[in-house]
Amino acid sequence: MSHLSSLRKCFPLKSGLLSKTFATQTGRKKLVILGTGWGGYSLLRNIDKKLFDVVVISPRNYFLFTPMLASTTVGTVEFRSIIEPVRNTTFRQTGDFHLSYATHLDMKNQVLHCESVLQPQLGYTVNFDKLVIAVGARSNTFNVPGVEEHAFFLKDIPDARKIRSRIIRNIELSLHPGLSESERKQLLNFVIVGGGPTGVEFGAELYDWIEQDVARVYHQRKDQVHVTLVESNQILSSFDESLRKYAENKIKQRERFQLVKSSVTQVTSDCVKLSNGEDLPCGLVVWSTGLSPTQFVKSLGVDKNRNGQILTDKNLHVIGDPTNNVYALGDCADIRDNPLPCIAQVAERQGEYLANLFCGKDEKEFTFQSKGMLAYIGRYQGVSDIPKIKMQGISSWFLWRSAYLTKLGSWRLRMQVPMDWTKTILFGRDISRFD
Repeated sequence: MSHLSSLRKCFPLKSGLLSKTFATQTGRKKLVILGTGWGGYSLLRNIDKKLFDVVVISPRNYFLFTPMLASTTVGTVEFRSIIEPVRNTTFRQTGDFHLSYATHLDMKNQVLHCESVLQPQLGYTVNFDKLVIAVGARSNTFNVPGVEEHAFFLKDIPDARKIRSRIIRNIELSLHPGLSESERKQLLNFVIVGGGPTGVEFGAELYDWIEQDVARVYHQRKDQVHVTLVESNQILSSFDESLRKYAENKIKQRERFQLVKSSVTQVTSDCVKLSNGEDLPCGLVVWSTGLSPTQFVKSLGVDKNRNGQILTDKNLHVIGDPTNNVYALGDCADIRDNPLPCIAQVAERQGEYLANLFCGKDEKEFTFQSKGMLAYIGRYQGVSDIPKIKMQGISSWFLWRSAYLTKLGSWRLRMQVPMDWTKTILFGRDISRFD
């Protein structure tokens, strides 16, 4: 091992200039990927590492299979069954993955400023030859008072863990003597704001838990736990109209599951206030109403659309980048004159496209063709909006599980998830609470 390689291995976080010299001597360009979501992880898995020194910077060291995140909130699937450690993709140097945030980008000099997640006062810089921004997006609160303070989001594993803990806490607390009926009612009403796939699927998983596990373990509370889904327009608005109506009818048929068409004006510690004047006492609010840019994306002085997403050309170059070496993809970006939905399959396809582009295998503009959309609506029923095929009911639920099982990132996960499903059917969900 050369003296330079030894230095790089020993001091990976302080070596911006050193890394650039190292990349030049190897003959490989240095590719830096920001984020380990669908887009960044897809690029990492598909890039030819013989041609690039690949560095990944992300505040989390795993890839999350988001379509099954709602299942973890009640224990249908366990948390570690849907995450894949990023280091399993193998890096040339162990220091080529940084558990850090990107805080500032100097495009002209191709320098990225970072801050450690583990030691926030530790800041450093990383040079790059090519940079791909795939940092995703935050949940959009629409500046509704109280959302940041009192609502739960459902974007990542820590969110799902908090929701799961709060659900068990509330039902256990409702069994304590000394509480009034109004207090019990408030604790056991769970409100979901947003009728997109995430909101609907969380509501479905929560209702399955009520019917299957609350009825078994907390039988005295089985008729007192309620779910309220608040949506100002239509649930599953991106799905075919017939499938939307089917899902809505199924939800309305369920006892203790209420669909409210209104918008939220305020969230408090124990209540959701609606624009129609109604107040919904509740013990949990899960907020799932669209996306907004991260702080890093907000800090970038480049062209953006009205939603704050980075604008790119059809090769995913960031518009306004003077070096032509910065790219953006996924939820944090939008192609000028060709807007695409903020869904996993778009980001995944963009990651594959950039891997081919960087390796000279694909010089064409990026194109996207949807493979369809799936959603679980509870009681072993689903809706599937696939090109030329519209499915609903138990057959759609079977397709939902089969399709997502094959899309899991590794054989380890493809083994763990069916085991979780089987345990849930045979023994019920784990209702243990721990922080």
